[in-house]
Amino acid sequence: MLSIVVGTRPEIIKMSPIIRYCQEKNIEFNIIHTNQHYSYDMDRIFFEDLNLPEPNFNLEIGSGTPGDQTGKMLSKIETVLMKEKPGIVLVQGDTNSVLAGALAASKLHIPVAHVEAGLRSFDRNMPEEINRILTDHIADYLFAPTNISKENLIHEGIISGVSVVGNTIVDATYQNLNIANDKSTILQDLGLKKGDYFLVTLHRAENVDDKDILSNILSSLSNLSKIYAEPILFPVHPRTEKMIQTFNLSSSLNGITCIKPVGYLDFLVLEGNARLVLTDSGGVQEETCILNIPCVTLRDTTERPETIDAEKNILAGREPGTIISCVKSMFVKKISNQNPFGSGDSGKQIVEILTKC
Repeated sequence: MLSIVVGTRPEIIKMSPIIRYCQEKNIEFNIIHTNQHYSYDMDRIFFEDLNLPEPNFNLEIGSGTPGDQTGKMLSKIETVLMKEKPGIVLVQGDTNSVLAGALAASKLHIPVAHVEAGLRSFDRNMPEEINRILTDHIADYLFAPTNISKENLIHEGIISGVSVVGNTIVDATYQNLNIANDKSTILQDLGLKKGDYFLVTLHRAENVDDKDILSNILSSLSNLSKIYAEPILFPVHPRTEKMIQTFNLSSSLNGITCIKPVGYLDFLVLEGNARLVLTDSGGVQEETCILNIPCVTLRDTTERPETIDAEKNILAGREPGTIISCVKSMFVKKISNQNPFGSGDSGKQIVEILTKC
């Protein structure tokens, strides 16, 4: 039996092709959900949108300091694994849920499979970077999305158990885009037209937990609304909303259309029809690359260098002048159809490799 550990929106989305393939082939599995994303909008709606089975185990961890959150996850995941005794534990990405799942399994001598192994930003100030590195060095099966990721692993001395399989985000995007276009009414609901708006996502701690940095980014977005005729659409992450209120930065949102977080299918439609996307999310960098939408990343580093090599993404940092300059550059850039993340069969490849073990 496979135990699939998830905890956040990106993990649910990127594990969905694996879950679907297990269902299709009648492969026994269970889903352990740490509930690291604990609000309805950020969590359960994605299971519903993707027509996925409810998790077998909801650990109800919620928010907390990194140590407190990871510790609680480790203890509760261990309890489930001791009872269920799976043959392999799958984790995906770089969250606290990923590290806790990998540690719990490893200490019980259960093989660990890391989906999206080998990504590196080379910035250890990012907590996600620490989680990636530790998980890769624990894992028995390392599913690298690209050859760049594989080379990162080799550089760290990790050679055994590595397979380049593409990224399951391609599977998820291809599988769900047509459904999203048929079912979603988000453009009509918001009065938007294809190619006539900018889309923004912002949630990383290094961007939203520092008042000066958050103020710089919001000021840049407000200035962009004056430079371009396009609306600036901003589905506000709960963490970001909290910090905007804490820092009294609501006045910096002039010209920005703020909305509540939307479901995955609605977000796919918003991404696929945007003129340009500004983000600090790794997953959104990948999705825009797959959808051929220009992306401006509000960070100094990225663990998705393939998106920059494909000339669909640019690193803008957090200074207003640089952000606006990068938007101007990507606004006029001709975007290619190049997709460095695979053909959309990563979930199948992963499950077939694991079931042959």
